[in-house]
Amino acid sequence: MNSPSIQNKRPDWDTYFMKIAEFVSERSTCLRRKVGAVVVKEKRILATGYNGAPTGLAHCEEIGCLREKLNIPSGERHELCRGLHAEQNAILQSAYHGVAIKGSKLYVTCHPCSVCAKMIINAGIEEIIINEGYPDEMAKSILKEGKIKVRYLKK
Repeated sequence: MNSPSIQNKRPDWDTYFMKIAEFVSERSTCLRRKVGAVVVKEKRILATGYNGAPTGLAHCEEIGCLREKLNIPSGERHELCRGLHAEQNAILQSAYHGVAIKGSKLYVTCHPCSVCAKMIINAGIEEIIINEGYPDEMAKSILKEGKIKVRYLKK
């Protein structure tokens, strides 16, 4: 039993889900950036995702990164990456397991790219809570036009 003198340091919901996204990111096999995503609705986790190669394919940490070899800047030429982004994997896991995510929130450790932004809109996600930025101005524009609420979690 807790003593009354011990303060309860429960995290608020945003901090709780973002910490889970950070933990999920530890599964990433990307050599450049480890990203985690958590889809939440009514304070319940519906799906998680991290960035890495599709199921059954060799991971970048095993075979190397083409984007790194070609010295491609962050936020550009996503089609050259063999991996899926954390947001894509979370959305795909929801679909694969038949979990509806319309009206949900997405906690993600890094601002989505423009490809993920379009998927987020079409998946019906209403809000994105982010830890850090990403150099993709088109993504910001797409999310704004798609009326997706975007906010950064202040730590």
